Amino acid sequence: MSDSTQVAATPAAPAEVPVAVRRAAAKPVSFGQVVGRSPFVPYLFLLPGLALFVVFFAWPAVEAVEASFTDYSIVNPLHVVGFANYTELFHDEVFLAALGHSLIVMVGLLPFSVAIPLWLAILVNRKLRGIQVFRAVYFLPVITSMITVAVAWNYVFADKGVLNWLVATLGLSDAPIHFLLDPHWALASVILVEGWKGIGTYMMIYLAGLQAIPGDLYEAAEIDGAGAWQRFTRVTLPLMRPFMAVALAIEMVNALQVFTSVYVLTQGGPNDHTTTAGYFVWSQAFQHYRFGYASAAGVVVWAILIALALVNHRLTNGKQANTP
Repeated sequence: MSDSTQVAATPAAPAEVPVAVRRAAAKPVSFGQVVGRSPFVPYLFLLPGLALFVVFFAWPAVEAVEASFTDYSIVNPLHVVGFANYTELFHDEVFLAALGHSLIVMVGLLPFSVAIPLWLAILVNRKLRGIQVFRAVYFLPVITSMITVAVAWNYVFADKGVLNWLVATLGLSDAPIHFLLDPHWALASVILVEGWKGIGTYMMIYLAGLQAIPGDLYEAAEIDGAGAWQRFTRVTLPLMRPFMAVALAIEMVNALQVFTSVYVLTQGGPNDHTTTAGYFVWSQAFQHYRFGYASAAGVVVWAILIALALVNHRLTNGKQANTP
């Protein structure tokens, strides 16, 4: 047999595996790598938030719905009364008036949640020296306690307060106006306080929206000959609709939950003219100790909030779908 035949018959030696590959194959997989590949990892990160949601929202909501079908109070034993609380609610003139007052507050707060904060956001959305100071000043009422704000405004509404001084200076009235005691002015005064305190929140929402709009759109519109008003109506407003939807949702929730300003300024008076849904729930629970009845009122307010949120979502989605 020739040498060439012997060489061909000899089996080829296996290729040598690189040292780095052998070490990687021999290295054990860590626990973190195994967990990182699990599809349940995102839910582990959500678990603390979900736990807080269940403890502080879901469970109290279920307890409130359960209590609304009872006559639960401190002094009497608990009895299941079915829909008696709800039947009484819809025949309670004070509760129906409170819902009406809350809707009036909701409508009255619209300028303070849409027009005024949007104008302020446009005003402070400029690259000027010290503009951060103006943003902080406009946002300052938001981080101030509502009790402090209401007490301060109580002096503003006083007979010898700033508002009456301004009214007398302008010659609008000779006698001082009792803003918090007059049924024609009391609810408007509450709306003014709530609106003034919340302007900063909505301003920051709109400011974030304005800063997210690409500057190229304004430049293109200006090249096409669009003026300032046309740029605002054709570029700014359509792109700000999602942020307006968020602001309106927050405004609706706050309007139906107005309590602290009413408690400090008017305590629901005069003659329940400033009793809102939030104040009614509190008064029934902690003044009349009718916790079951108050829970039923809270459930009704909750249902109204859900309905309004769905309507707001439907309307804003429809507008966004029609936006060119």
